[in-house]
Amino acid sequence: MIAASLMILKIMGQGWMTVYRMMKSGAGLASPEDLRPGPLNRSPRAEQLEPNDYVERSRRMHRNDLENIPAFLAAGLLFVATDPSGILASVLMYGFVVARLLHALAYATRQSHEIRATFYSAGSLIVIYMAVHVLITVLW
Repeated sequence: MIAASLMILKIMGQGWMTVYRMMKSGAGLASPEDLRPGPLNRSPRAEQLEPNDYVERSRRMHRNDLENIPAFLAAGLLFVATDPSGILASVLMYGFVVARLLHALAYATRQSHEIRATFYSAGSLIVIYMAVHVLITVLW
């Protein structure tokens, strides 16, 4: 439950980080209707819709979380339902959390694709293992 809660907070926090970066830079807005004047954007400009790397980096990190963390949550729930050993469950769950946090750190600090891919792969292999474990346990 702790690992799942941390990953849910990671997804939600990254969304808020993207909003923060949009507001701080006054750029990177996503939709044309975002150019309507309002209390937080009194003088909208067309260039606010242009990609802004500061905002887009956070948006890509959020998209990556949305592509990976839900599978962990689903596989993790099914995995714990098979009653694995506590040690195995802890290693896998916290291993995924650490892999995702290191992936986010590597992304935020502009590390190479190879470094990000290493952390992505570790997390992905954990989710795959849990899903296969569930299938083997249920089918055999």
